[in-house]
Amino acid sequence: MGLFTFRLPDIGEGIAEAEIVAWHVKIGDRVEEDGKLADLMTDKATVEMESPVAGVIREVAGEVGDTIAIGSALAVIETEGEAEAEAQVAAPVTSETAAEPMPKLSPSPVPGEGDSRASASGVREAEVEDGAPTPTPSPSHSPAASGPLPLPERERGLVLASPAVRARAKELGIDLAGVKPSQEGRVRHADLDAFLTYSAGQGYSRPAAPRQNEQVKVIGMRRRIAENMAASKRAIPHFTYVDEIDVTDLEDMRADLNANRGDRPKLTMLPLLIVAICKTLPDFPMLNARYDDEAGVVTRFGAVHLGMATQTDAGLMVPVIRDAQAKNVWQLAREISRLAEAARSGKAKSEELSGSTITVTSLGPLGGIATTPVINRPEVAIIGPNKIVERPVFDGDDIRRAKLMNLSISCDHRVVDGWDAASYVQALKKLLETPVLLFAD
Repeated sequence: MGLFTFRLPDIGEGIAEAEIVAWHVKIGDRVEEDGKLADLMTDKATVEMESPVAGVIREVAGEVGDTIAIGSALAVIETEGEAEAEAQVAAPVTSETAAEPMPKLSPSPVPGEGDSRASASGVREAEVEDGAPTPTPSPSHSPAASGPLPLPERERGLVLASPAVRARAKELGIDLAGVKPSQEGRVRHADLDAFLTYSAGQGYSRPAAPRQNEQVKVIGMRRRIAENMAASKRAIPHFTYVDEIDVTDLEDMRADLNANRGDRPKLTMLPLLIVAICKTLPDFPMLNARYDDEAGVVTRFGAVHLGMATQTDAGLMVPVIRDAQAKNVWQLAREISRLAEAARSGKAKSEELSGSTITVTSLGPLGGIATTPVINRPEVAIIGPNKIVERPVFDGDDIRRAKLMNLSISCDHRVVDGWDAASYVQALKKLLETPVLLFAD
């Protein structure tokens, strides 16, 4: 007679552990060679384990729902021939597992046999030199003979826990690696409870209770915004073009203008961008337009009535800068400030919130890398400047620090071609990268 230890083989690349989902045998059952032992589930598939030897099942490693590590003992089989407890399994094991010493397992008792000197716990006392009894494992009895096989404590750094414990730890925001298991190297619910009790003073706190669900009726301005955005995306085939613009010189010029502004309003990037938009639109009239899709008519405007997307407590509003092309940079800055305040305070007049021919939407410092703005229907284009970032750039053989900004434009593909949008952004780029041209006739 001999005991054969069947260890869980490497069952897939990157798999460190598997969950027992079904046992096809129990302790005391006879299994034939290639007979079914258990089904184990990984995060990729369910794998059926077969016995490499014939014999009687003496020990099993856990119950359905338990998780065991690759290389851990899955079952101990008593064979009829001579076999060592540490015999290699037929399936492959990892190099890490092969390099580790395998723990010696105690054979299970044969019914009717046993050591009468063994204690109830399967331990008999051996005399040592000083006469003090020292507990040693009994070869004729194993605690695992009537229960699950003890697993190595946190084998190869893996945390052993059932799926239920893992799910609870995840919900609580607890890293299982920091929880000390009370027995057999497996973290249980009681271990989580102890961690919560004794770790409160060490920086851990339970996650706040989830807030109650609430239903908010979409009405008023929010409903109008929802309807307009849905109609725009439903009716308009959008496309977005994004290009990078070096605004280093533009930012330097803006700083100089602000340093000498006197009692005039402080300039942001927006009024300078609007000046560039107004100077380039005459060469691209298909962008400063409205499309009546029911009548099949595109109206190209000579004046630039520029919509300015503004975030308010009530939602997104678009006040309009009338005849933006006729205003200088200081007048634009003053009008931007006035309209934004009127919109946020709810004092904007109806005529100040309608009639735009093209819109600019800017999130300022929150602008992100790139945006894909939604067209303000029935317009055909919307422009979105993004956040300015500093990065090193090549300038010939030299490297210099530059302030860069991505500029997005979304267009109605029914009346604006991609070539037109790209060409327009290139024209804007030329002005913004050579800002002296903004003030040239």
